[in-house]
Amino acid sequence: MEFIVKSARPETLKTATLVIPVAEGKKLGETAKAIDTASAGAISALLKRGDLAGKVGQTLLVHNLPNLKAERVLLVGTGKDSELSDRQLRKLITAVYSSLKNLGGADAVLALDELQVKGRETYGKTRLMVESLADAGYCFDRFKSQKAEAGALKKLTLLTDKASLADAERASTHAQAIAAGMAFTKDLGNLPPNLCHPSYLAEEAKNLGKAYKNLKVEILDEKKLKELGAGAFLAVAQGSDQPPRMIVMHYQGGKKSEKPYALVGKGITFDTGGISIKPAAGMDEMKYDMCGAASVFGTLKAVLELQLPINLVCLLACAENMPSGGATRPGDIVTSMSGQTVEILNTDAEGRLVLCDTLTYAERFKPQAVIDIATLTGACIVALGSNVSGLMGNNDELVQQILGAGLTADDRAWQLPLYDEYQEQLDSPFADIANIGGPKAGTITAGCFLSRFAKNYHWAHLDIAGTAWISGGKDKGATGRPVPMLTQYLLDRSNA
Repeated sequence: MEFIVKSARPETLKTATLVIPVAEGKKLGETAKAIDTASAGAISALLKRGDLAGKVGQTLLVHNLPNLKAERVLLVGTGKDSELSDRQLRKLITAVYSSLKNLGGADAVLALDELQVKGRETYGKTRLMVESLADAGYCFDRFKSQKAEAGALKKLTLLTDKASLADAERASTHAQAIAAGMAFTKDLGNLPPNLCHPSYLAEEAKNLGKAYKNLKVEILDEKKLKELGAGAFLAVAQGSDQPPRMIVMHYQGGKKSEKPYALVGKGITFDTGGISIKPAAGMDEMKYDMCGAASVFGTLKAVLELQLPINLVCLLACAENMPSGGATRPGDIVTSMSGQTVEILNTDAEGRLVLCDTLTYAERFKPQAVIDIATLTGACIVALGSNVSGLMGNNDELVQQILGAGLTADDRAWQLPLYDEYQEQLDSPFADIANIGGPKAGTITAGCFLSRFAKNYHWAHLDIAGTAWISGGKDKGATGRPVPMLTQYLLDRSNA
């Protein structure tokens, strides 16, 4: 889909479909008034008849309005409030796209600049619109014998005034990069686990490295992980025929002297739970246990598209957790890369094991800050549902930066505490630390576990177990989150 931002009077534009807003209560805004005047009162007549109530997301397609160059006009309701919420704007834009994609026209003009969105100026409003439009067109049909037919719609033009043109164009550029990153993340998450395994993800990283000159890719195989003493990481993979991989991608967009930011992604390409095996119902969705790694891929894709002036290191901890005669047992003790020993009480708490060694490895890059992203605990879904991600960290400034980025991107997180009292739940009589802390505060104790391996830098942990994918139903699939939040965090650091 091609997106264009321009300044023009909507009634003068030649297009297959012109989209204009109409408020609830038969109120006409400036755009609707201009179209109504040009069409000799056609819009007023439609509203007077009650053809459109104007509720948020309601649409009405009108053909052959006189004195307009547009072939048809799509009226979209904006509700009765003077300002829309982010959610209402997304609902409105999704309704617009649903109507447009079924039409025959190759282009459409969206004259929605007058919409007011709470807390957002031109940049924020436009970015949310373009991101929502691009994301609404996502389709994963790679394994369908009959592919979805390509729609006629190829170009969308967003109108704004001349004074806001630069902000709108910047917003559109950022939104398209974020949407591309989300699509990449969704594609990886939606792939079946018989194809998307650690070696496959390593090849995806290499392909990115070939496509972008300022991206260096290094793959640490099983032999290298053994040399590094990554005993916790290797313990997770030892029950699977699929070999583990730590994927390291270095993006050089800033000065060589600048310390990088680091993103660490959990990449468990399938999680049976190991010997502590999960129930069969819904286990197919454990292919999404690599969505932390997928979101790092997607964020990196957005950064590469924008060529942000920062340095970034992306580390993906990729393994498959399977039960077998060689699998790790509950009660096993392993030595992590940091030298700390871990008693594995539950083999289904495997994400923290691959992450702890990867967090230790991240130290060598002397990062400004490290954020790990993981579908880590079912407890996070119990605590926060599927609306926001869980957030913890050892540096309040970093945590606040991430929370702020989430609000800007409409991809929010909620901070949970990391009090010392929770650390006591991880005490082990046989090793330095146990890998679970009992039934209470499971999300927090998982964060406490990781914090022991992230003491030498500013660190934050995002638990995306509830936000990374939609479970069951016709909309089942990866969401692409938290690519918008992470990209916004890096945009804020680069002042782009």
